[in-house]
Amino acid sequence: MTKHTLGWMPGDGVGNEVMAAARDVLDAVGLDAEYVPLDIGWDYWCSEGDALPSRTVEGLKSCDAALFGAITSKPKAEAEAELTPELQGKGLIYRSPIVRMRQEFDQYSNVRPCRAFEGNPLNYQDGIDLVVFRENTEGMYGGVEWSPVDGEIRAALETHPNFSRFASTPPEEMAFSSRIITWKGATRLIRAAFEYAKKHGYPTVTVVEKPNVLRETSGMMMDAARAVAADYPDIELWDTNIDAMVMWLVKNPQDYGVIATSNLFGDVLSDLCAQLVGGLGFAAAGSIGEGIAVFEPTHGSAPKYDGQDKVNPLACILAAKMMLDHIGEGEMANRVYAAVSQVVAAGEVRTYDMGGSASCSAMGEAVATAC
Repeated sequence: MTKHTLGWMPGDGVGNEVMAAARDVLDAVGLDAEYVPLDIGWDYWCSEGDALPSRTVEGLKSCDAALFGAITSKPKAEAEAELTPELQGKGLIYRSPIVRMRQEFDQYSNVRPCRAFEGNPLNYQDGIDLVVFRENTEGMYGGVEWSPVDGEIRAALETHPNFSRFASTPPEEMAFSSRIITWKGATRLIRAAFEYAKKHGYPTVTVVEKPNVLRETSGMMMDAARAVAADYPDIELWDTNIDAMVMWLVKNPQDYGVIATSNLFGDVLSDLCAQLVGGLGFAAAGSIGEGIAVFEPTHGSAPKYDGQDKVNPLACILAAKMMLDHIGEGEMANRVYAAVSQVVAAGEVRTYDMGGSASCSAMGEAVATAC
């Protein structure tokens, strides 16, 4: 009987290629696992009207963790147009399967390590070691939004004095997205960040918000941060406004370590941090919470490169490393990280984004060999 049961979700486009490279590495370290193939992605939206079929959700419930490759997402009108004819006009609305998994399994913490590997020609600066904790289930990505804005929703909004300047806007010319922050959501995300800092020796946790403008929602995040920080006297709480944080990360990225923030701000900051250490080819993430954790490279499906064996698989390999840590295979995870470090430092195998010509599979083979 295998030791681990892992969901295997290549998804769309180059997801298949980077997942194959990650599998080579997992095999090289000797992981004892059953890999359960699960359906997800654009093809299932087009043919079934659901990019995350219910059978996939059920399948994930029997797994210890899952690795995911890439997803294609398109705007509302384009998504509707690509449905099979028999599904069009039925009111189906495309929702990101990634967001849905986060909500379905209460994966409240999206963790993205962004560390500069020695010898990486894409490093903005050397010595960067950032870990972004992004709230994953609330905020602007909670999916609570309306258009047109009429009926009871509009009536409720009209009770707020600041809505008066929108009073003359017709309902059909207005869209409304809510930013919902809860005390539970804020405290557990920030506590996860402090626990990570404590475990890995980071002296600070920086909470990034905008309480001077978003007084209620960002205000609650900051109140939660101060409440949680009281339990960690050896770790200093820093707080910074989102606009200032973007500037400081570009100017002095080495000053920071663990960063915690809400969903939309975290989406922006985590991509900035990824670019500081080489771009999306190096950006791995884990969506972790009360249920199954899902690990992924954070790049998209890159359709223009699909089938070319070209893209950098290191983000997916580093996501597999995070998965190994999560399932208790720390020694294997360390071997993977050391192998990636060795290959990048040697500089003999580089994919196109790193200024080289190595294929996706060649990079995977190099890391697997170094394991």
